[in-house]
Amino acid sequence: MTRKSAYVTFGILILIAILSLLFPSLPSLINESHFDAADTSWMLTATALVLIMTPGLAFFYGGMVNKKNVLSTMLQSFICMALITIVWIVVGFSLAFGDSYKGIIGSPSTFFMMNHVIDGAPWKLAPTIPLILFAFYQLKFAIITPALITGAFAERIKFKSYLLFIVLFCLFIYCPLAHATWHPDGILAKFGILDFAGGVVVHMSAGWAALASAIYLKSRNESVHNPARITYVLLGTGLLWFGWIGFNAGSAFHADNIAAIAIATTSTASAAAAFTWIIFDAVKGRKPGAMGACIGAVVGLVAITPAAGYITIPQSFIVGMVASIVSSLMVEWRSKTSIDDTLDVFPCHGVGGMVGMLLTGVFASSKINAGVVNNGLFYGETRLFIVQLFALVGVSVFVFLSTFVLLKITDLIMPLRVTETEEKEGLDWSQHAEKL
Repeated sequence: MTRKSAYVTFGILILIAILSLLFPSLPSLINESHFDAADTSWMLTATALVLIMTPGLAFFYGGMVNKKNVLSTMLQSFICMALITIVWIVVGFSLAFGDSYKGIIGSPSTFFMMNHVIDGAPWKLAPTIPLILFAFYQLKFAIITPALITGAFAERIKFKSYLLFIVLFCLFIYCPLAHATWHPDGILAKFGILDFAGGVVVHMSAGWAALASAIYLKSRNESVHNPARITYVLLGTGLLWFGWIGFNAGSAFHADNIAAIAIATTSTASAAAAFTWIIFDAVKGRKPGAMGACIGAVVGLVAITPAAGYITIPQSFIVGMVASIVSSLMVEWRSKTSIDDTLDVFPCHGVGGMVGMLLTGVFASSKINAGVVNNGLFYGETRLFIVQLFALVGVSVFVFLSTFVLLKITDLIMPLRVTETEEKEGLDWSQHAEKL
């Protein structure tokens, strides 16, 4: 980062600090009688669980890249916990969950600088927990989504340009999608879409943004790819699997049967996908490996995310198996193209999320979750599946094209791609003057 850009960034932080004094968000006397202690305790736990997923992702991605890029890749995940938190506090939460403007975006003034959050009325769909807990639970989703994208352009992006890009992504892609999908007045919510914990908002958005980024930044100059630490990948998978309990079951917003169902379906789908991946590799003549098992587990976790609180346990087994096979085939197809999606973010997160969205439209049942208005295709009803399909296409086009625009804007302000020399010496040293 140049001295000039550092001064600009420091000036922005000073401005935010001044705004914090102007909008202190001092609460009036808070009436806690309507909060449920069990729900609040569970959501506090779930919030911590989701946060641990981002360091988990850092290890998952960091172990897959070349040794000279481990620190830079891991830092790209960790920095999201700092930068996206600032963006969320200033205006992100308002854009995602503020007063709706035509179902597309929230008003930036509703919760600007977290004003009226400490003493605010509980969120409509989470009435038994404090609004501030809901806001910071949702923050953890906003943090990990841009971090997921980093696997697509690993080993070739300038750090300062990456910082600008993830801010733009959060403001112009993630927040509008979260509003449209999870706000009661959101356009997709009114359309009838079901996305329990982020198949659209998190995984499809990250997957399509990853594909656009891989295409825009073009291939790395070095084609040789040797994972630095497969043990890091195993550790990262374990942290992701552990944290995903909060990611999916926490999205019930209650310590109830739906949360328990989400835990069960999440565990089942990830296990089925992990085992299916290594068996599918064996069928293709490959030896079962740690990397395959880890990738398969994550694909299963991705795919069950939109369906976790809507389907049965046997159905989640099918979701995991189908997603694992489809993503494995997509990884194989991608490897035969010129698209350098370094860590196969699109085949795993993007495709896994889309499979999960469609299978939600197949298996969702009102007998599992009373919030399901239209049952899935499996039960003889077609509306939900059609809604899921149309939403899938619309969101895919929106995210893919919007990401190209944001990448171009970022590139015009500061070049995205490192030089050939910087890439050769490794981003750990060229971007951060550090070595593993």
